Amino acid sequence: MKKIIFAFFALVGFASLSAQTVTLNVRLKPIQTLVVNNAQKVVNLTYATKDDYANGVSNLKADHLNIYSTGGFQVKVKSANAALQNGSKSIQANTIQINASAGSDPVTGADYAQNTQLSENETTLVTSSVGGVDKKINIEYKGAGANAYLDNYIAGQTPTVYTTQLTYTIIAQ
Repeated sequence: MKKIIFAFFALVGFASLSAQTVTLNVRLKPIQTLVVNNAQKVVNLTYATKDDYANGVSNLKADHLNIYSTGGFQVKVKSANAALQNGSKSIQANTIQINASAGSDPVTGADYAQNTQLSENETTLVTSSVGGVDKKINIEYKGAGANAYLDNYIAGQTPTVYTTQLTYTIIAQ
């Protein structure tokens, strides 16, 4: 009788044991952040000599952009306007070039655009198939030479300043 009761409980016990499954999902959403170096929020291209007007000027901003991306990305830039304005005078944005390059902590294998003409349309500066954390990008701003801005000085303004706002964006790729 003990054997029958033991067998009964053994069968009931085994019958009540069954495998249960759980679905585990790791859900990764894209995250891209782009931060302009706070100490470099204003960029000046200053023409102060005859050679500056003849040869153009440049201003390299080391580690200008800081990138965080969970995968491949593109960094783009655009000007708020097609021309930088000062009263009735203007300087065409496309006379200014932007060069991107690897910063102090570069993005592995990224492609950096050179001699990109500033435009009111977004232009790609950096393309990467991989992401990264706190990656740095240098940006060089280059103003035109060949005396392109010779007739843009306005008497009584020292200096004459032409301004536009640039917008940098980062998108997942």
